[in-house]
Amino acid sequence: MSHVDKFVKELLSSDAMKEYNRARVYLDENYKSQEHFTALGSFYFLHESLKNIHQFDFKAKKYKKVTGKEIYSDTLESTPMLEKEKFPQEYFPECKWSRKGFIRTRWCIADCAFDLVNIHLFHDASNLVAWETSPSVYSGIRHKALGYVLDRILDQRFEKASYFVFGDFNFRLDSKSVVETLCTKATMQTIRAADTNEVVKLIFRESDNDRKVMLQLEKKLFDYFNQEVFQDNNGTALLEFDKELSVFKDRLYELDISFPPSYPYSEDSSQGRQYMNTRCPAWCDRILMSPSAKELILRSESEEKVVTYDHIGPNVCMGDHKPVFLAFRIAPGAGKRCQRRERPLRETTL
Repeated sequence: MSHVDKFVKELLSSDAMKEYNRARVYLDENYKSQEHFTALGSFYFLHESLKNIHQFDFKAKKYKKVTGKEIYSDTLESTPMLEKEKFPQEYFPECKWSRKGFIRTRWCIADCAFDLVNIHLFHDASNLVAWETSPSVYSGIRHKALGYVLDRILDQRFEKASYFVFGDFNFRLDSKSVVETLCTKATMQTIRAADTNEVVKLIFRESDNDRKVMLQLEKKLFDYFNQEVFQDNNGTALLEFDKELSVFKDRLYELDISFPPSYPYSEDSSQGRQYMNTRCPAWCDRILMSPSAKELILRSESEEKVVTYDHIGPNVCMGDHKPVFLAFRIAPGAGKRCQRRERPLRETTL
């Protein structure tokens, strides 16, 4: 048993979790499998107040009632209760494998069927490359990968359902536009490597004010002199540069963001609100949904007034990412009814 599995078992049996009488935990720990390893983990804790919860078996194409607490790690590849994929190798920058992919599960709660898709998209490998074009080359790679996931969960193999896609999308602000805005009145100094003439650093200085350095940009350095711009009013002034989701405006919806950029926070336990100077802060961590899931959420909002989209631990060190959450209630019969009979589901379209 791995240390992670041991921790999960202790968590499931703790007093804090005693009201959650069913659980499904999926951990991709098979790091030796280069073609399949994603390092993703999905934890589902089901409260005792929820009755008759069913989970979809992708192999049998039918729902099964959820009972007990189960942990899956080494057997993820053969578990029919989920779909897990690593992106095709040609999607990876320079075709070099890394841990990017998704895990999909399907649930039926209050006669409402929906998919929960945990995703990890590609990061920006270099601030200098991201700054070169608008949109950046990395943005294009993320668009391709996210489109692949949406095509997979909407293909013809299974009955279609509402879906929520969540995780580290690695969405970044449009770097070129951000730098131009933050350094409108600055002059730029370019520093190149002596042996290759490659650009290794950009320094933006104020035109006056003793040529004060405003921003230093390197492959893994984004050192802006005033971090407060990313925290003031939750950084909402920068949302105009958060453009990557616009490509999917007809396929994915997001509630209004009212929290500061979720990455990259300092990992110093005493610096819970401080960003690291490695990347431009951005809303990497998101919860997105299909148009039909949007209707479910908005209907819940109008009836219950309990929809919340926010981040966790604003003043506490949570690692380099701040987790985000979406909380809402599902009224019985609010969504598309799920067929729970022990037979394959028929094909329908939302």
